[in-house]
Amino acid sequence: MKLSGREVARYFARPEPGRAGLLLYGGDAMRVALKRQEVIARLLGPNAEEEMRLTRMMAAELRGDPAALSDAIKARGFFPGPRVVFLEDATDSLADTIATALADWTGDDAQLVVTAKQLPPRSALRKLFEGHSNAYAIGIYDDPPGRDEIEAMLAGAGLRPPEREAMAALTDLAQGLDPGDFRQTVEKLALYKLNDPAPLTAEDIAACAPASIEGGADALIQVVAEGRHREIGPLLRRLQAQGVTPVTLCITATRHFRILHAAASDPDGVASGVARLRPPLNFKARDRVVRQAQSLGQRKIEQALSLLIDTDLTLRSAQRAPQMAVIERSLIRLAMLSGRRS
Repeated sequence: MKLSGREVARYFARPEPGRAGLLLYGGDAMRVALKRQEVIARLLGPNAEEEMRLTRMMAAELRGDPAALSDAIKARGFFPGPRVVFLEDATDSLADTIATALADWTGDDAQLVVTAKQLPPRSALRKLFEGHSNAYAIGIYDDPPGRDEIEAMLAGAGLRPPEREAMAALTDLAQGLDPGDFRQTVEKLALYKLNDPAPLTAEDIAACAPASIEGGADALIQVVAEGRHREIGPLLRRLQAQGVTPVTLCITATRHFRILHAAASDPDGVASGVARLRPPLNFKARDRVVRQAQSLGQRKIEQALSLLIDTDLTLRSAQRAPQMAVIERSLIRLAMLSGRRS
């Protein structure tokens, strides 16, 4: 059976132990691996490795010994409890071998968890799991985790539900980080809040967020906000070579201009608006934001945010324009707007 949408979220929150098998496939190996770890941990509970209730197999092992998969699924261990056979990097060439193992499966056997790279709809492996009455197939895509997934990660790490601003900061962070780095950030937050029962705050997120994602992108956005459009090209090429994505740059720019908007729209003036920002800025950053917000003014900042929203929608759509060219054009337009006198 094929799972999608809310069915996937429900399954990952509570995997079903009575199923014969599960296929996880996707183009991002890290995302697939993290979901596989999550599923197996929830199926088997703690100490599965020590109690030998988890058997790991590589696809290459089965080419010379196809019966090894069925043998592993049927094998009985010394310790009671659910068992899983994990088959990594499967391809369509193993579809018949896996089909045989699933056909012989009984309720006393180990559940089979299979991972694979991106599979087209015509894939024999996908068809096998999607057409099976007691097995699931789930595609793992490159979309950043949504609110439900983030809340599940936090709960799994023993963290209380965050404040609204903290959840917004985590959502932005999840969009800019790869899955492994985001999970490490959640684990760091769990250690940071180990003896603190209070909910997560935006200050906590700022304290634990990796600096690497901010540095180069933030430097570029400062150039944009100050209207130095001639410096954008070289900085953008450098960030592109480092693997920074256009979506990350758009998110970083939007976050910065939202800060400027909060400062510029404060009824008591820009300086008061900056002083009220949460999390608070350091002294140097505070002075820079005051200068930028005063120079731009509320109307231009709102125009910039409108442009960034349109750019974000374009980057996430099915358009064929090169994404780096799209973000470069938008950043230059922002810089020209910033450098233009009202």
